[in-house]
Amino acid sequence: MATCLLYRLAQTRPARFYRIELAMNLFNEVSVLREWGVKGGKGRTTINIFGNLRDASVAADRHRSRMLKRGYNRA
Repeated sequence: MATCLLYRLAQTRPARFYRIELAMNLFNEVSVLREWGVKGGKGRTTINIFGNLRDASVAADRHRSRMLKRGYNRA
């Protein structure tokens, strides 16, 4: 449905990524998938399920804003 991919590049640390994806599941709910880790490596994943698109998009936007404040930038 919608994906946001963010990167954080630092001279002293390896590059990191953070991905947020909104998707409908088979039960007519909206899933917010978040994946993060070191670029090129295996990332960690979490999925949160919401009953409607509005709640899911608010949660995804909150995560995106938090990561932008932490120094991540859009790809």
